[in-house]
Amino acid sequence: MLVRGMHVVVTGGSRGIGEAMARDFAARGARVTVVARSEESLRRVASEIGGNAVVADLSDDRVVDTLIESIERDHGPVDILVNNAGLETNTPFAVEDPREIRTVSRLNLETPMMLSRHVLPGMLQRGRGHLVFVSSLAGTAGFPGMSVYCGTKAGILNFFSSLRRELKHTPVGLTVLSPGPVDTQMWDTIEESVPTVRKVVRRFEKLHLIPKADPGDIARRTVGAVEKGRPYVRDPKRLSTNFWFNMAPTRIANACLAGIRFDPLDRGTRHD
Repeated sequence: MLVRGMHVVVTGGSRGIGEAMARDFAARGARVTVVARSEESLRRVASEIGGNAVVADLSDDRVVDTLIESIERDHGPVDILVNNAGLETNTPFAVEDPREIRTVSRLNLETPMMLSRHVLPGMLQRGRGHLVFVSSLAGTAGFPGMSVYCGTKAGILNFFSSLRRELKHTPVGLTVLSPGPVDTQMWDTIEESVPTVRKVVRRFEKLHLIPKADPGDIARRTVGAVEKGRPYVRDPKRLSTNFWFNMAPTRIANACLAGIRFDPLDRGTRHD
């Protein structure tokens, strides 16, 4: 799918990977709507790329349930949805604030599901569309001090795999981004967290397993994957075996389901 002229919605578009993706989509000729809570930085990004800014708290289910309808009413049908908004945790689970657990779980996992649910029927009816999800290296392996975050990102990977099977015979594409640490404010927070979490970070740094990626590079690779219809963007490449083993059950399930044509709109149509 060439992105020129397409309407792209990027959640969490006020900074970090989201901002970088919004800029790259715009540079390739897309019409971009950025969504985030941080009004000042969000409007700055929108102004600089010639896009639209929608201020929204995506941890509020009432906002999530009306967001796509509102955006499409004001700015036109959504062709590409980038589910980027998210939060990390860096607290031992036994002492983590229950409110934080609920907020992170909702924003990282429930919100991408619900936004995709609201945008998908229109994409299928128009015969074009692409969904982008942001998972993480943390979604393939658990890291101490990040239990909730790891759980939500693993959930995104499994949701992506299942939805990709459902949409296999449709014109709607999917891409999942699974980076390791990215040089953003979010990672800075982890590096400055409680002592036990810092010990975990330092151990992986000594093993040279978590080099910081540049958000601009991650964005370029992701937008390129959308244009080429590629399902996966993974970083760092040195941990490709981690992703390979993690996706082994998916490949087995896909093989078992070969030849089955799934109807994503559940119209009761038989495919013999």
